[in-house]
Amino acid sequence: MISESVGYLKDSEDAAKKVVIGGILSLFAFLIVPLFAVAGYLVRVLDRTASGNDEAPVFDDWGELIVEGAKASAIAFVYALVPMAVLIAFAVGGGLLGSIGGDVLGAIAGIGVFVGMLLWLGLSLAAAYAAPAALANFAEKRTLAAGFEVETMRRVLVDRTYATGWLMAFVVIVVGGFVSSLLNVIPVLGFIASAFVGFYVAVTAYYIIGHTWGEIEHAPVREYPEPAGQAQI
Repeated sequence: MISESVGYLKDSEDAAKKVVIGGILSLFAFLIVPLFAVAGYLVRVLDRTASGNDEAPVFDDWGELIVEGAKASAIAFVYALVPMAVLIAFAVGGGLLGSIGGDVLGAIAGIGVFVGMLLWLGLSLAAAYAAPAALANFAEKRTLAAGFEVETMRRVLVDRTYATGWLMAFVVIVVGGFVSSLLNVIPVLGFIASAFVGFYVAVTAYYIIGHTWGEIEHAPVREYPEPAGQAQI
């Protein structure tokens, strides 16, 4: 699926226009509204690919695009907030113990901060694993609550198909991050180019997530023929 995902945006109609718009928006993502627009575009990628439509969406209906992107960003923020809150809680607690003084309390504070960092790392990985599924469910149902449906999330996250798709998307992001880091060696131009690469990589990764979601949620229900001679009820 990785080869198809790489060609998804490149082989679409008006591919250059989509990449240019997406890259410029990514470049100015610090202004928040462009970030929402990119997030909205990724929601459309998820929605289309999950339903089997492999034509990359266009940038249009900007109001709807930004609103949907803001909702998707809010969902992603909540998932990222949990590990960050845990880290802050342990850091603050360790700092308070350390400020009291004493070797024992200082040692406990150091251990507490270390444990907090381990918990933060584990929860961050869990959030990174769960967030794409939450966004895919949101893309399908378009409600904020869809990003936090416990039963749906629990069922999907333990599915081997999702784990495989997520891992492929993760590999794409890691490779894209490596390419961006190489580009950043070039002053200014490298930074600009990395924004375009980042957009392309994000679309590629979410193509994989969308198809994976479609395989899990839209798989046809298998019908089993009844054994011959079985009485009908």
